[in-house]
Order: sequence, then structure tokens, then C-alpha cells
Amino acid sequence: MERRSIWRRANAAFAVAAMIFLLLPSLIVVPMSFSDSELIIFPPREYSFHLYERYVQEPGWVSATILSFRVALWTTILSICLGVPAAYALVRGQFPGRRMLAMFLLSPIMLPSVVLALAFYIYFVRISLSQGELRLVLAHCVATLPFIIVTAAAGIQTVDANIERAARIMGASRVYVFRTVTLPLVIPSIVAGALFAFLISFDEIIISIFVARAGDETLPIKMYSSLVFEVSPVLAAISTILTVMSALICILVTFVQKSEAKP
Repeated sequence: MERRSIWRRANAAFAVAAMIFLLLPSLIVVPMSFSDSELIIFPPREYSFHLYERYVQEPGWVSATILSFRVALWTTILSICLGVPAAYALVRGQFPGRRMLAMFLLSPIMLPSVVLALAFYIYFVRISLSQGELRLVLAHCVATLPFIIVTAAAGIQTVDANIERAARIMGASRVYVFRTVTLPLVIPSIVAGALFAFLISFDEIIISIFVARAGDETLPIKMYSSLVFEVSPVLAAISTILTVMSALICILVTFVQKSEAKP
């Protein structure tokens, strides 16, 4: 027992050390974002909100952020509308080819982003889809759909099928049972998947570069362009904002999962 306790402590210490090592570059960016210098300097000589003011005042940054937020929001909504029914069909359905369909729907996770991006680019050109924001939403939806399906399916599997069967015996239709019985029980799983889908869509860069039309510049594309053509210190402020947003979403997911685990 004592040896097991020592090994557990050692494993926990190693995990914490590895996590700190991975997070350290992100944490270094935070104090850099409060520098008053026009260069990226660590540690900052003086602290101010100068870089955040530049983020708001310089043209392009706010509009790119709004576009990324709008695309991520529509992507999340569309992914939920498609992913939740698909997850229910895969969990509760009994039909030929169910496993093949599941592999097909989850395949975007296994494919490299550049392969998906090139496929989307060729496909949208073939069908003459020129609306840039719609192209971004559709492409991001395919990339985020597996996360909605996985989280929703995990929640549906925890719902006792006998509850649905009892409602069906009482004369309720499948749609009514899903809407009034199953859906309320899996809301936490859907919310967790939606938060991850929103974050993935907001941060997506490779697919966005291939799919976006001229003038439809999302925040990741704007940041990439800034790195290529100039190393703007505003990137430190934006990176801090994205880090905080990612941390908040992870915290929200944790609280949602805890509320789901409670009886």
C-alpha cells in the first residue's frame, strides 16, 4: 500500500510538471500583453493597457473577431441541429450499416485539417458557392460535428431506454418522447459539446484559409497574416484574450459535467 501511495504521488507530480511545462508559453504571453512597448518584450519594462487599446482602435482586429464569433455561433447551432439527432440514431437505432455511418460521421476527426480544407475548397468551387461566410460555416460544421455527436451520444447512453419505452407504450410518438423525455436529460452533454464546437470553430485556421473569400478575414487568419508580414505586439493581447476565453470554456464544461454527474 505504501509503494502504491508513493507511485501515485510520483505520477501526480509528473503530470503537474508536464502540464506546467506545456502551459508555460501561454502564461508568458499574459504579462507581455500588458507591456507599453511597441515591441514584444519579456519581461515588460512598464505595464499598461496600451496593446489592448491598439486591438480595439486599429482597423481589422475587431471586425475579424466579430466575424469569427458569428461564424462560430452559427457553426455551433448547425452542428447541434445535425449532431444530436445523428447521435440519437446511432445510439438507439438498429439498422444495417450503423457502424459504417458512425465511422463516416466521425471521420473528420481522423483526417488532417489540410485534407479537409482542400476538399472543401474544390467542392465549393465545383458547386459555385461564393458566399464566404456561408462557406466558413458549412466547412466548420463538418469539422465540429463529430464533437457534438460524441458528447451527445455519451449523454444518450446514460439515459435508461426503459424510460423512453414506457413513454412509447403510453402512446407518445418518437419525436415527442425525444423532445420531452430524452432531450432534457442530455442537455448538459449537448452544452459541453456545443462549447467545444464553438471554441474549435473560433480557433480554426487551416480550413478558414482555404475556404474564406477575399475580405472574409477571421481572427485566426488576421493573426496569421500579422505574423507573416509583421510581428505586431497586439498579438500578445489577442493571445491573452483567447487564452482566457479557452480557460473559461473549459471551466464551464467542467461545471456542466459535474452537474450532469449529480443524481
